[in-house]
Amino acid sequence: MQLIDGQAIARTIRAEVARDVAALVAAGHRPPGLAAVLVGEDPASKVYVGSKGRACRAAGLHSVTLTLPASTSQAELMEHVRALNQDPAIDGILVQLPLPAGLDEQAIIESIDPAKDVDGFHPANVGRVQIGLEDAFAPATPAGVLELLRRSELPTAGRHLVVLGRSNIVGKPLMALMVQKGVDCTVTVCHSRTRDLAEHCRRADILVAAIGRPGAITAGMVKPGAVVIDVGINRVDDASAPKGYRIVGDVDFESVAPLCSAITPVPGGVGPMTIAMLLSNTLRSARRRLGITAK
Repeated sequence: MQLIDGQAIARTIRAEVARDVAALVAAGHRPPGLAAVLVGEDPASKVYVGSKGRACRAAGLHSVTLTLPASTSQAELMEHVRALNQDPAIDGILVQLPLPAGLDEQAIIESIDPAKDVDGFHPANVGRVQIGLEDAFAPATPAGVLELLRRSELPTAGRHLVVLGRSNIVGKPLMALMVQKGVDCTVTVCHSRTRDLAEHCRRADILVAAIGRPGAITAGMVKPGAVVIDVGINRVDDASAPKGYRIVGDVDFESVAPLCSAITPVPGGVGPMTIAMLLSNTLRSARRRLGITAK
């Protein structure tokens, strides 16, 4: 059984980004710029945005964090986004979700310049990913799943991939990525209304769990020899843990791992790839805006 080390792969990608950013700067260009907009006091969002900022700085990117109160109006937030759209030092904009109640998330996403939408949520990028355009920005988590498979040299052509979850953040964009030419999976998307879920899972050569339920995928749902990618990040109470809880995935790792040809752990699997792919998207955006073709 191969344990897919997302931490190690993410470190490699971040080092590649840092190398390429240093090369841009050495050639006289400005560093790529990423702006994160945080509205309100959601603790998880604050931690995540802080992690993004530290990762940017470590890779040599220009990092801006705009922190706004939960009372920020729709018009005020959209004005901030417009200003970032026009800022020549910013190549990537992400508005951290979820937004406080009363703000229209979709309208805010659509106000971001698609050329700076490194989160890949703008409808223009969603459509470009669907039709397989290479310049499209795919959301970081599904892009990270694909990169894990590629860099782990796990074959995808002709494989049956089953993804559990139909979110706009993971399930739907992953489906679009995995059916493209050059990846060539046959994809089944399962969700809360899917009948005979376990039977669908047992047909998967590659099973991707993204449903947000701890330990929902058990040994009886996995075909021997399958590749299992666990996107879930769930906090469960554990009095024996130093913090009183532990982080687990959507897969019951202990029972499923012995059956697999390869599997991602939680933590340390897909999670670290998200920020790495976000940095990669920002670098791509900067190169495009500077008129530089990646080698």
